[in-house]
Amino acid sequence: MHEPIIFEATEAKAEYLESINMLLPQLSQSAQPMTIEALNTIITSPHTHLLLLQLEGKIVGMCTLAVYYAPTGSKAWIEDVVIDNSMRGKKLGRLLIEHAIASARRYSPCTLMLTSRPARVAANALYQSVGFEQKTTNVYKLKV
Repeated sequence: MHEPIIFEATEAKAEYLESINMLLPQLSQSAQPMTIEALNTIITSPHTHLLLLQLEGKIVGMCTLAVYYAPTGSKAWIEDVVIDNSMRGKKLGRLLIEHAIASARRYSPCTLMLTSRPARVAANALYQSVGFEQKTTNVYKLKV
């Protein structure tokens, strides 16, 4: 197996869109297919970094690093972490998260956060193993 390559998408390529739309249903059953316009919006935002993981010429993982500034300081979120089902168990998720953490350090001092459903046992173990601490809080959602 070749070494995985992790890079930030800097243009809205059709091949990226195809791979993202293959990964999205593995992330969430309610995820809608992404459009090229939505991909372009993500890529052109200075506050959003779409990280793609490529292995043997194929994109098999992704996550998004979103950064914002608040009165209490710089904040960043890791969102939409997914590795293709056929590639899980190969430590690719760890590589992707470590890359996202390194990317977030550009905004230091910064608080880096993420959420994960309790049922995602392996993902939760991964996040804790790279240094994330579980925070006792309530997360609320409102579609507007």
